[in-house]
Amino acid sequence: MLTGPFINAAAVLIGGTLGALLSHRLPERIRSSMPSIFGLASLGIGILLVIKCVNLPVMVLATLVGTLIGELCYVERGISGGVNALRNLLQKRKGGDANSAHESFIQSLVAIIILFCASGTGIFGAMREGMTGDPSILIAKAFLDFFTAVIFATSLGFAVAVISVPMLIIQLTLATCATLILPLTTPAMMGDFTAVGGILLLATGLRICGIKMFAVANMLPALVIAMPISALWTAFFA
Repeated sequence: MLTGPFINAAAVLIGGTLGALLSHRLPERIRSSMPSIFGLASLGIGILLVIKCVNLPVMVLATLVGTLIGELCYVERGISGGVNALRNLLQKRKGGDANSAHESFIQSLVAIIILFCASGTGIFGAMREGMTGDPSILIAKAFLDFFTAVIFATSLGFAVAVISVPMLIIQLTLATCATLILPLTTPAMMGDFTAVGGILLLATGLRICGIKMFAVANMLPALVIAMPISALWTAFFA
């Protein structure tokens, strides 16, 4: 039974509600310092996953080729385009006379939607639970998302809590589809897949910390090709 998506969604729902109730009572120094801690935690998770790599060349090749595919297909641009369409829709519903404060609200809401619903951590965590039954990645993400939701909701209100619904739908869909792949996998394939996911989490952590703005969405195809490359490597080179 899948549990990670529900725990993650509940964390966003509760955190968003709590943050909205706290409003602006949360000190500014906490709002500005906590995101770096979130990035540090993501880096730690990524390191733990990378060391589970079985075939180092597979991890490197899948990351390189997958990112190249993502760059050629403009994955991140496509996601940004879809979110911008959502932003324009929200502005039209407000009558099209958005002032600077409203524009700032929309931009922040767009950022949090991407963070919760289209992050490499959530996508990898949902796929991993579907294939292994291990919800640890999504549970760890739930802790991060809870505090992130609290901080964002102090300025965005209950809209942050509502994001838990599409996030739950996306993660359940990914986990369910990944379940169908499980009979075709081997321990080596799972290890290499996990290591590639760790690379994405490292990139996510560096981006959150503001060290290097990796286009993490463009790296997502690496998760798709990691196991096929691992199977081919094992068959012809191992």
